[in-house]
Amino acid sequence: MRDGIKQTQEVMAKRKAKDSVFLDLFQNKSYLLKLYKTLHPEDTTATEDSLTDVTIENVLTDNLYNDLGFIVNNKLMILVEAQSTWTMNILVRVLLYLAQSYHEYFQRTSQNYYKSKKVKMPKPELYVIFTGSKGRKPDKISLSKEFFEGADIDIEVKAKVIYESDTDDIINQYIIFCKVFNEQTKQHGMTQKAVTETIRICKDRNVLREYLAQREKEVVSIMMSLFDEEQIMKSFIRSERHDADRETAERLIKKGKMTLEDIAECVPSLSFDELRELEAEVMQLA
Repeated sequence: MRDGIKQTQEVMAKRKAKDSVFLDLFQNKSYLLKLYKTLHPEDTTATEDSLTDVTIENVLTDNLYNDLGFIVNNKLMILVEAQSTWTMNILVRVLLYLAQSYHEYFQRTSQNYYKSKKVKMPKPELYVIFTGSKGRKPDKISLSKEFFEGADIDIEVKAKVIYESDTDDIINQYIIFCKVFNEQTKQHGMTQKAVTETIRICKDRNVLREYLAQREKEVVSIMMSLFDEEQIMKSFIRSERHDADRETAERLIKKGKMTLEDIAECVPSLSFDELRELEAEVMQLA
């Protein structure tokens, strides 16, 4: 029993450490209600108690997924954050997230979709929050249009895209927060100073001021952990590139048709000394 409790605690700690600012912000129901009322200002009946957080917990992998789900007044609201790099693959992410959300919903409500009785489903509303510049990007995107040239396919996914605007709502404040953060990392690099300056500037501009004042330490911790993950990924990519270049260099040395100087131009991640050592190894095995 103790082992089970310990494992649960470790999973919860892991999830907490992996939360993004996006999820940390909207796991607070007061901010989540503000988000909903931004999207549905006409709904005056919604309260914090009427919101049910159904965000899928990503406890099986170490990846960060900035995907938010909640149910209110028989609507399943799914918001997926797209960072500054735009890709229509976000629609695939939305599709898979929607399917998983319904699967978990049927389990929670004890509904069996293999039986003859028709199940009850909340109406889906799908949104993409894009924190980069809008440019000429569309306000709405659809799976059929982007992946199947507008063909009448048997499954469709449509999502509204939310960009920065001149409003003061909670979603726009979050987008501005992200843009300030990107500006600060350009100035200060991936450092704690970039994080603390982002928080200071946003508080001065009254952007997420209350949230940042209440959870400043947690926000710093969350954002610094993102730096750690990014550095690990960059290190992994460099390692993969180095291994691939080494294999290429070894093949070229074995063929004996190129000088080490020429090979060095083909495999930039290897130093000339490394190429000499590799050449010596190949000669010994020959």
